[in-house]
Amino acid sequence: MSDSTFWLVFFSAALALNLSPGPDLLYVLSRTLAGGWRVGVASACGVCSGALVHVAFAALGISAILATSALAFTVVKYLGAAYLLYLGIQALRSAGEGTRRTLEAGPRTTPWQAYRQGVLVDILNPKAAIFFMAFLPQFVRPEHGAVATQLLILGVLVVVVAIIVECLLVLLANRASAALRRSRRLSLWLDRLLGSILVGLGIRLGLSERG
Repeated sequence: MSDSTFWLVFFSAALALNLSPGPDLLYVLSRTLAGGWRVGVASACGVCSGALVHVAFAALGISAILATSALAFTVVKYLGAAYLLYLGIQALRSAGEGTRRTLEAGPRTTPWQAYRQGVLVDILNPKAAIFFMAFLPQFVRPEHGAVATQLLILGVLVVVVAIIVECLLVLLANRASAALRRSRRLSLWLDRLLGSILVGLGIRLGLSERG
């Protein structure tokens, strides 16, 4: 396979994966609907920063522990599920207040808070670690040097594609929802939507298996 074909296949796969409605994308878009584009972009940056941690672990082989150890996978899985449920219940309890404060007195969730939450959401998702362990080795070429270095470079490129795609989708989602957030009745349902998505993601993660 020529270099041009290799990179075309790799970036096409990375783009397709990042455009699919997975947990990270749903989380970022739900944050955008409830808090605006700044919170959305911060959430996307946080999720991608967490993904970089998984990339580093994959390059070092540490993610293999999650893939092979049922106990390690279960511990991380339930921590992540509990955190998502906590965020979801918070949003449901304050339904309507988050958007009202965003419009009247500044954001309830600051971009920095959204960034930190995004980092934790991704780091505490063992499925993300296993994804990188499964996806990246398919594009390793033994004749191109150290495997760990290749895994690190390929992983960083996947994350670069992710941040570009997610930020563009955040801006589109923000434009579509800006008018909605001016209505207090609709703001109530936006916060309920955010809470429901987070709770749903938490349940999904809690019920997930290693395979």
